Amino acid sequence: MIDDPRAFLRELFDAAVARADPARVVADFLPDPPRGRAVVIGAGKASAAMAQAVERAWKHAIEGLVVTRYGHAVPCERIEVIEAGHPEPDAAGREASRRILELVQGLGEDDLVLCLISGGGSALLVDPADGLTLEDKLAVTRSLLKSGATIHEMNAVRKHLSGIKGGRLAARAAPARVVTLAISDVPGDDPSVIASGPTVPDTSTRADAKEVLERFRIDVPERVAAWLESPASETPKPGDARLSRAEFRMVATGQDALEAAAEVARRVGIKPLILSDRIEGEAREVGKIHAAIAQQAARHGQPAAPPCVLLSGGETTVTVRGEGRGGRNAEFLLGLAIALGGAPGIYALACDTDGIDGTGENAGALVTPDTLKRAGGKGMDPSRLLAENDAGGFFERLGDLVVTGPTRTNVNDFRAILVMPDARPGA
Repeated sequence: MIDDPRAFLRELFDAAVARADPARVVADFLPDPPRGRAVVIGAGKASAAMAQAVERAWKHAIEGLVVTRYGHAVPCERIEVIEAGHPEPDAAGREASRRILELVQGLGEDDLVLCLISGGGSALLVDPADGLTLEDKLAVTRSLLKSGATIHEMNAVRKHLSGIKGGRLAARAAPARVVTLAISDVPGDDPSVIASGPTVPDTSTRADAKEVLERFRIDVPERVAAWLESPASETPKPGDARLSRAEFRMVATGQDALEAAAEVARRVGIKPLILSDRIEGEAREVGKIHAAIAQQAARHGQPAAPPCVLLSGGETTVTVRGEGRGGRNAEFLLGLAIALGGAPGIYALACDTDGIDGTGENAGALVTPDTLKRAGGKGMDPSRLLAENDAGGFFERLGDLVVTGPTRTNVNDFRAILVMPDARPGA
């Protein structure tokens, strides 16, 4: 039986992150070397670690450039690594994207482009479409991040405002062979959504982009509105001949991470239940639902009797209304804790596998049966702090934040709720 539930939950999270470590997963998916040049490009929070893994496994000539988030670089000898802004794009990301486009320009049929993509690539690959400015894209990105839009909805917009996303990067590399290795951070693992699909055909349309902006009442710059009215804003679609030599290989997913955690639980006699790898929705509401499932397990032994651990992944959203220190995993946990009401025997962890929950320096946080009691002892009102989007501040004051530093991978959110035998009524 488990002596330290908090340590056990952290062990599950560490196993999930390790399963998506580029050093472990990239080498098995590398293509054969080409007759011509091998050019590596990439973007995302894991792209530098992926580039390092390529260098260690690739015994032939190679060159290239990847862009990653500030603080996520690792040493590489043959592939240049540039750091840039995330979640808001910046000038460094724009310059890196310009150079990536130059690297793939003019390649021939005997050449290979190896594209390393992971979560965060949408912000890091920034090449505003003709007539748009970086400031235009920043304005739209900021509004979308606060709106509660899903990653699918945000990327539908970003692809149609870009000169590199939505298949345009692969189109620029034609007729070279393009092989994309991807670590998925999106619910459902849709290749066209990961980093806004720079090397795959795009099934979304400029009409979809306009609908998202209208539905979330995003006030866009006049240049953006005018561009989306132009047919030139449309992205390459399935069947586009320029993408005929583009291949896509998924090297790590959220489901892989959940299965790694489940294996750890089984080894110590805890029954794991993977609820889903693609849960989306408002973070605090998803927290309430997870609390209800945990209480069903505690009271009725359904869908499993204690001891059990409920595992889930995906990407929740937060509609920002307050000025607090947020983080969608912290907000999920505060919603969960309030719904549990101090129920005995139920512990939880929720963290982003990239090591950064929102814009904070923590990966997420932990909930214990006495979370609300300890908060009351410090004079905190959980409901008020949740209303102010200050879940991060709540868990910081309790000392319950999980701090890992950048993990240099990203398969999105990881949630684990441990239901112990003493959670049963009368236990």
